[in-house]
Amino acid sequence: MVERYARLKEIQRLDPERDFLEIYRLTVTYEFPWDVTRALELALYRTYAVPSIGRLLAETGELTERSQKRYDDTALLLDAVVEHGFDSEDGRTAVRRINGMHRSYDISNDDMRYVLCTFVVTPKRWLDTYGWRRLSVHEQRAFAAYYRTLGARMGIQDVPRTYEDFEHALDAYEDEHFGWDEGARAVSDATLDLMGSWYPRPLAPVVRHATLALLDDSLLRAFRYGRPGPVARALTRGALRLRARAVRLMPPRTKAHHARQNPEIKGYPEGYEVARLGTFPTPGVRGCPVPRGRTPDAPAE
Repeated sequence: MVERYARLKEIQRLDPERDFLEIYRLTVTYEFPWDVTRALELALYRTYAVPSIGRLLAETGELTERSQKRYDDTALLLDAVVEHGFDSEDGRTAVRRINGMHRSYDISNDDMRYVLCTFVVTPKRWLDTYGWRRLSVHEQRAFAAYYRTLGARMGIQDVPRTYEDFEHALDAYEDEHFGWDEGARAVSDATLDLMGSWYPRPLAPVVRHATLALLDDSLLRAFRYGRPGPVARALTRGALRLRARAVRLMPPRTKAHHARQNPEIKGYPEGYEVARLGTFPTPGVRGCPVPRGRTPDAPAE
C-alpha cells in the first residue's frame, strides 16, 4: 500500500521550475481532484464579480442560456492541457481554442491577468481550508510556473511570477474592481442553478444555500446576496472539514482522475474532439466585434 504522504515526498523531489507540469498533474489528478475541481469552479465564479467580466458573459449568453455546455467546454479545454501537456497536439489545440474565443471579444489584458490569478490563488486558499492537507510551498511554486506558462501561451502581458505576486495581484484587483452589475448577477444566478441541477431536484435549494455559505463577504456584496446566517456557514464549512479528515484517513489514489471523468461533465456522453470544444462566435453578434484582418480563431502571433 502506498503511504498517505508518499506522493508529496515524490513531488518534493522534483524541481518546481523545471518539472512544474508533472507536479501540477500529481497534485490535481492524484492528491486533490475533487477539491481542485471545486476550487476552480469558485475561481471562475469570482471573476463574475468584476463588472467588465460579468457583463460580457451576460451579453454573450453562454453562461445564462447554455450553462452546462460552457461549464463542460471550459473544464475539458483546461483538462486537455493538464493531461497531455502544453506541447502535445491536444494541448496546443486547447490553447488555440481558448485564445480564439477570448480574442473574439474586447477583453482587457488586466481582466485576463486577473482570471489567471484566480486559477493560482483560489485552489491554494481552498486546500489550506478544506483540503486533507495544505498545499506545500513546492506545489505553490509549481502552480505559479504552470500558470505563467499558460499565461504566456495566451499572450497575457505582465503575468505575475511567484505565488505571492499572483496573490497580491488578485487581492488588489478585487479591492479595486469588485462591484454590482445586473448582468453579472444574472450569470451568478445561472451558475448557482447549474450547480443545483447536478443533484436531485429537492436538493437544489440546499446546494444553492450551501454554495452561498461558502462565499466571502466581498462576493456576497458584489452580487447583492444576503449574508448567510452563522449556522448555515458553520454547517457547510464544518461538513467540508469533516470530509477532509475522512479523506486523510483513506488510502491514496492509485490512478489519476481527470476533469473529463467528473460526473458534472454531462454534454459529451459519446466523447468529444478538443478542436470542436467551446464557442465559435459570429462577428458582430452578442458582443463579438467585427474582426479586423483576422478570424476570431486565429492563433497567437
